[in-house]
Amino acid sequence: MNDKHKSIHEFDFELICEYFSSIERQGPGSPDITLKALSFIDIIQNEARIADIGCGTGGQTMVLAEHIAGNITGIDLFPTFIDLFNTNATIRNLQDRVKGIVCSMDNLTFQNEELDLIWSEGAIYNIGFERGLNEWNKYLKTGGYIAVSEASWFTEKRPAEIERFWNDAYPEIDTISNKVEKMQKAGYIPVATFILPESCWIEHFYAPQVSSQEKFLKKYAGNKTAEDLVKNQRHEAKLYYKYKKYYGYAFYIGKKI
Repeated sequence: MNDKHKSIHEFDFELICEYFSSIERQGPGSPDITLKALSFIDIIQNEARIADIGCGTGGQTMVLAEHIAGNITGIDLFPTFIDLFNTNATIRNLQDRVKGIVCSMDNLTFQNEELDLIWSEGAIYNIGFERGLNEWNKYLKTGGYIAVSEASWFTEKRPAEIERFWNDAYPEIDTISNKVEKMQKAGYIPVATFILPESCWIEHFYAPQVSSQEKFLKKYAGNKTAEDLVKNQRHEAKLYYKYKKYYGYAFYIGKKI
């Protein structure tokens, strides 16, 4: 990575958390897309156990909870996100069956075959797509589902600038067909795959950041780390507008064999 633009992981965790706490979703997505992914899943009994791994403040989790029965556990590493998650659950009167806990996704506390559904929107990259699919498999019941959204290439060849950016940020980015193959090898029947529309990035992720960035920069005026974080996010947005035909997020939905 050059000196001008860093990976998001190189910034102070507390600053990252504060920055992204101000927007409803911490990654590209939308309520409609959450429900579209859910439409491919058969469960769902009142006793169903569901985990949303890398839940953030729970934008997508609350949508799930309002449309399916069962108990949902939100998992995130950041306590501030989990505090907001639990507040959001209470506001929506979902606190009896939706609870967020602070936990690392590479050290989950679920029992083997405890879960009916594992959900993860835009977060599995933190552990890696292939590793996450393999390690989380044991927590699912046979016939249980996994649904994750993941950065993916739409084409076999890309301009060098965007290829360098993503290979620095997330070397495991790959084509959709290769991702589906990895899901199958990890012990799942690929049920559905679809690309998230541009609105998930522009309207639901980048646009809400604009006003938040101004407030953030005002609060941390003169703080180079905060300024660099905003610069980094603005650079990422510019790259998306420039190269969005080559990459984006895709949803991958699988059923445990």
